[in-house]
Amino acid sequence: MEGAEAASLLGERGLGRRAQFKTYRRRWFLLAVVSLLNCSNAMLWLTFAPVADKAAAYFHVSLEMVNWLSIVYLLISIPFGLVATWVLDSVGLRYTVILSAWLNMMGSVIRIFSVLKFLGLNSQSYWYLFTGQCLCALAQPLIIFSPTKLAALWFPDHQRATANMIASMSNPLGILIANVLSPALVPEGKHIPLMLGVYAIPAVTACAVATVGIHEKVPPTPPSASATNSSSQPFLMGLKMLLRNKPYIILAVCFGGGIGMFTCFSALLEQILCEKGYSNEFAGLNGALFTVCGLLGAFLLGLYVDRTRNFIESTKICFCLSALASITFAVTSRFRHRAIMLAITSSLFGFFGFAIYPIAMELAVECSYPVGEGTSTGLIFVASQIEGVILMILLQALTVRVSEDPSSTCALDQDGALDWTSLHVSSLGRSLQDTFSENSGKPDSLHWVSSGTEETQRKRSHERCRCAHHAASP
Repeated sequence: MEGAEAASLLGERGLGRRAQFKTYRRRWFLLAVVSLLNCSNAMLWLTFAPVADKAAAYFHVSLEMVNWLSIVYLLISIPFGLVATWVLDSVGLRYTVILSAWLNMMGSVIRIFSVLKFLGLNSQSYWYLFTGQCLCALAQPLIIFSPTKLAALWFPDHQRATANMIASMSNPLGILIANVLSPALVPEGKHIPLMLGVYAIPAVTACAVATVGIHEKVPPTPPSASATNSSSQPFLMGLKMLLRNKPYIILAVCFGGGIGMFTCFSALLEQILCEKGYSNEFAGLNGALFTVCGLLGAFLLGLYVDRTRNFIESTKICFCLSALASITFAVTSRFRHRAIMLAITSSLFGFFGFAIYPIAMELAVECSYPVGEGTSTGLIFVASQIEGVILMILLQALTVRVSEDPSSTCALDQDGALDWTSLHVSSLGRSLQDTFSENSGKPDSLHWVSSGTEETQRKRSHERCRCAHHAASP
């Protein structure tokens, strides 16, 4: 009886302590703000990619200069990505979100200055546009890293995955909107000022809402026991651990290369297709299919892996199928009048390529424990930006300018269109490299990760239980 009474008393104390955990409705407001910021920043990133030829003609610059409006995002994110990780951990979520919102808004407004005729900028208009893109690029790492922190601080355990998914997937949603909206707003180059004004509206709205509506960096009462404690390593120590972690480095290089390829695909798709006579609207449709099918693939495969824990097998299969889709697209895009086949291959490329994202991020977190999730995912983000910059610059260097073709839809007043055949050869080589890295170079290392996943999860569960036990103690 004494044991039963003691157990009952302990249970009552535990219930009393658990009652102190509380969730707040404003967590959904914070989630909406971060999602809007993420979506807006992605729209600003790829504003000109679907209408690159018309932008080059409007600003009287080369296609390479237009491509730098996208490349600058990757370039700035490399050094600032690690800084953003430190800022988020040290300054807090509130000031990080507000800072990113102001950078994003100021960048979008400065971009509009480049098309205001009464300013008389003339040849300097492009550099105002470029400066605005740089400010938006500074905001990107701060925005992309915020969902994980937001979910951990404001959401209970059973809602964290949903919150993280909503905030993170708003970035591909912004890419989707840019691919569809830019060609619709810019049937001719003279409509570019209208496009810049429309794209500034979400950025200004998000900045105003974030500044006025976000008042606290943490909730007054934590939503769960695990939210009250952090078992992650300090930033610099965690970074050193990651750089010495062979499985993590292999995963970062291969997965980062995949993200770099998808970045090139999104930024250069219109330029690839217009040379063979495909319209900007069709290029935007392919980009939209690529993103929508990718989101669907990531969602479905994420559910499958959660149930089966087949991390390694799923990663290898998706890399192989993504490589096959890349090969098919590379061959098909060299021919005219293959619209249906191109749409199908773009969809498959996105479906299998994006599907790797949730698996690879989960593997990165598992094989880097006890390093914090923000640091492990942030380093992969930086690696992907480095590889994306290298690929973008290399592929532009390998293009060949061809004489003007009557069937080409590239709206250039320069010396003709660009032949991107070498891009497809390079992309094919990168796809095969990643595939063989998955199948030959990584089995032992990733087998170590896979076999350690269950043990890591047991350690995490043990620490969470320990946190809950301490919280329940009087």
